Amino acid sequence: MSEKILVTGGAGFIGSHLVDALLEKGHQVRVLDNLEPQVHGGLRERGEKPAYLNPDAELILGDVRDYQAVSGALRGMDVVFHEAALVGVGQSMYEIARYTDTNANGAAVLLQAIADAKQRPRKMVVASSMSIYGEGAYRCTQHGLVYPKLRPVEQLRRRDWEMRCPVEGCGQIVAASATGEDKPLYPTSVYAVNKRDHEEMFLAVGRAYGVPAVALRYFNVYGRRQALSNPYTGVAAIFCGRLLNGKPPVIFEDGRQSRDFTHVSDIVQANLLAMDDPAADYQALNVGTGRALSVLEVAEALTLALSGNRENEGQVAPSKPTGKGSDLVPEITQQFRAGDIRHCYGDIRRLERLGYRPRVRFEEGVAELIEWVASQSAADTFEQARSELDGRGLTV
Repeated sequence: MSEKILVTGGAGFIGSHLVDALLEKGHQVRVLDNLEPQVHGGLRERGEKPAYLNPDAELILGDVRDYQAVSGALRGMDVVFHEAALVGVGQSMYEIARYTDTNANGAAVLLQAIADAKQRPRKMVVASSMSIYGEGAYRCTQHGLVYPKLRPVEQLRRRDWEMRCPVEGCGQIVAASATGEDKPLYPTSVYAVNKRDHEEMFLAVGRAYGVPAVALRYFNVYGRRQALSNPYTGVAAIFCGRLLNGKPPVIFEDGRQSRDFTHVSDIVQANLLAMDDPAADYQALNVGTGRALSVLEVAEALTLALSGNRENEGQVAPSKPTGKGSDLVPEITQQFRAGDIRHCYGDIRRLERLGYRPRVRFEEGVAELIEWVASQSAADTFEQARSELDGRGLTV
């Protein structure tokens, strides 16, 4: 059955893939997006839209903080996907007001418009984030499952990176464990607080007004269409942006910190399940792969793959060879950033009970990502971002 669906942020990375999938299923799709310059460059100023945005979707150029634009876009919609947000853990710590205004207030404006609507949508799905957990779950040989908060600064200054048991008097190194939805939330950045607000606001308002809501906690998304020139996007895209400019990926700590890298197609799969299955209603659900990869593994895989792609095209990036078929070696800084966590990967069993199965392993997704990256150009703005963090004392 065809429905009318609104996707806020639908011209962005994840949103545009979701738009494609919805249109393929025969739905009518409306996109509300302000074409944020940090993501889309000068498109808004030039009156253009992303080349990848599906022409069958209706695009409304507008800001989620603009009540009139939001209420107009919402009119007649059966389902709402809220993907619009400023993304970037590090930047959120020094552009606090801008992030909170855009993210928390933007969600509030959308929910206000839904509450005021004469005909409300039948379902709301909101993009949340694994960042709201803070540190992931860990297992201590003495105390079982534990949920530590941030590592003490004194420990990090010693370059003692691994997490230790938080139980008083223990302090032994603990092993990362899959993080389930019941883990206490310890957000460690303004962006993470904004995302916690997102999901709690949607679930609370949904219950109050009888509009089923689902919050999806995305784990480290990667894939085609990520903004390579945005130094606050996902780590895979940041690394690719550096490599495109003949510069090595920059890794904080020792590179052995791990995350759950999830292909954008699996994120879309989860959104479609949340829309269609009432068993998902009023829940917060992890969307990941259930597999941990170290940041160094990701950097090395991307470096090797992009180098091989360039060699095949006769475009070898300038730098010293490593002897592993790659031109560049990752720069491991042995620094830490305020709010950074050590390990977090998802326990995805709740979503699997709804039929979700992660389909793209990182090794397969890298090939597709690199094929796309190799056809792009990107301004390397990472050093400017690092300078901002250093200048504000957010790295040590």
